[in-house]
Amino acid sequence: MSDERRRLLVDETPFPEGLEERLRSQLTFLVEVDRLKTILRQSPLAAAARRENDAEHSWHLAMMVGVLAEHADEPIDVGHTVQLVLLHDLVEIYAGDTPLYDSAAGVDQAEREAAAADELFGLLPADQAERMRALWDEFEERRTPEARFAKAMDRLQPLLLNWMAKGGTWRTPGVTAEEVRTRKAVIGDASTALWEAGRFLIDEGERRGWARS
Repeated sequence: MSDERRRLLVDETPFPEGLEERLRSQLTFLVEVDRLKTILRQSPLAAAARRENDAEHSWHLAMMVGVLAEHADEPIDVGHTVQLVLLHDLVEIYAGDTPLYDSAAGVDQAEREAAAADELFGLLPADQAERMRALWDEFEERRTPEARFAKAMDRLQPLLLNWMAKGGTWRTPGVTAEEVRTRKAVIGDASTALWEAGRFLIDEGERRGWARS
């Protein structure tokens, strides 16, 4: 991005004078992250004939954390893990979605998303910006049980949607069932039981011809 400030959503309808500065920054951020609802992912919805957006994906992960936490191999703080999954894809507002099976698009993904994190979280007051960035870094680095479980949910959720779509993105040209297993294996870093279930679904999908052998 150039040195010129990005035009924000609040620039279209500026807040009136008189708002306290900290609150103004917080509201500006909250309006800007409404953009997450416009970022389309590759995964198909189970309930409608369209692709999901990032906001729907993040909500679904939060629900999964609450329901599936009992399957974590290590004890996790559910509230903390929910925070991780709710903010992990916010950077895609500026960096865009990078499809899991698109190796070329993933080459500069880390750099694009780090720059987006600096810019987006920088809209917040300094203390909250630092905390949000630390949570995002925690998710990316998977250095805690919570982050590992959050990442597992991020891999398991589209697996479930692809199963419901009888293949979905598993049918991407050039993608094989073995590559799907490789990309999803990170689930096992957090939950042996969930990865066993995930492998079972992939194996059955391959048997049914929903993923290439």
